[in-house]
Amino acid sequence: MYALNKPAGVVSTAKDPQGRPTVVALVGGPLRLYPVGRLDADTTGLILLTNDGDLAHRLTHPKFEVDKTYRAVVRNPPVRAETLDMLRAGVELEDGRTAPARVVRLKPDTLEITIHEGRKRQVKRMCEHVGHRVVSLQRIRYGPLALGELALGRYRRLNEREVSLLRSAGRGKPKAL
Repeated sequence: MYALNKPAGVVSTAKDPQGRPTVVALVGGPLRLYPVGRLDADTTGLILLTNDGDLAHRLTHPKFEVDKTYRAVVRNPPVRAETLDMLRAGVELEDGRTAPARVVRLKPDTLEITIHEGRKRQVKRMCEHVGHRVVSLQRIRYGPLALGELALGRYRRLNEREVSLLRSAGRGKPKAL
C-alpha cells in the first residue's frame, strides 16, 4: 500500500480514456494498484493506493465512517462563527443532509474540515452552500494517516504499522444502513 501526495491535474483512477495523468501512473511499478476513493482532478493531497480490495472497501464504504480531513481555502472571508456552526451541524445538499463535520477555522479564509461520508465533491458543495466557494482543497489526513511532509507528486510505501492502523480505522462494527 502506498500514500501519494496527488498534484492538481492528476486523476484518481487506474487508467484514463482521455489520456490524462493518473495517480497509479505516478507510482508505477509491477503491482496492480487501485486508488482508495477519489479526489477531484483539481484537489491535491493524500490519496492511498492498494491492491487489497477488502481494505479499500473498509476505508471507502460509508458504513465504516472513516474520517477524512481536508484543508480548504475559500472565497468571501472571513468565515464567521455562525457559518462554522452550520457546517458542524450538517447542511442540506441536493442529495440529502450531510452528517455533522468537525470544522476548525485556521485563518479567515482557511478551514480544516473532517468528514466521514465522502460524497462526490462534498466539501466543495458544503462550503458553497454556506456562501464560501472553495478556491483550493487539499486532503491532509485519511483515517489515522496524515500527509505530513510528503512532497507534491511524491509517494511512499506504507509500513506494516500504518497499514494495521488503516485496517482498524473508523467504526469497529459497521452501523446499519
